[in-house]
Amino acid sequence: MRRLIVLLVVAAAGLALSAHAQTATPDSENGRFTFSPVTEGMLRLDTRTGQVSLCAKQATGWACNTVPDERAALDAEIARLQRENGTLKQEMVAHGLPLPGGIASAPAADRQRELQLTVPLPSDAEIDRVMTAFEKMWRRLVDMVQKTPTGDRI
Repeated sequence: MRRLIVLLVVAAAGLALSAHAQTATPDSENGRFTFSPVTEGMLRLDTRTGQVSLCAKQATGWACNTVPDERAALDAEIARLQRENGTLKQEMVAHGLPLPGGIASAPAADRQRELQLTVPLPSDAEIDRVMTAFEKMWRRLVDMVQKTPTGDRI
């Protein structure tokens, strides 16, 4: 049993060290920046603002250039296309033309579909059942450890 416990502790420590080695390394300013190696140099992520920069060695030293954020441009283009699409649908309906197959009538330009999800919370009885099951498992585990012989077999 002790051998198994020692083996589990060593395995957990090894996994923790390998997981730590795979993460990006933070800077000294309270972990604000994380760096990830890329072929051109290092990518720097500002964990406070979400801004990404590409850091590379230049003739004068290391320099970090901000990577352009294309999300705002994409959102603006999507909004423009949605407005244009809504206008075209309204014009087709106004002229008595049928909309292409599978398309409903023209929606309001400013209205967007929202995903309506409701997640039911567990009742007190369900929580009590789960807690009772965990308590039984914990007691069995403690009983197994207490009943295990403590000989020096390591």
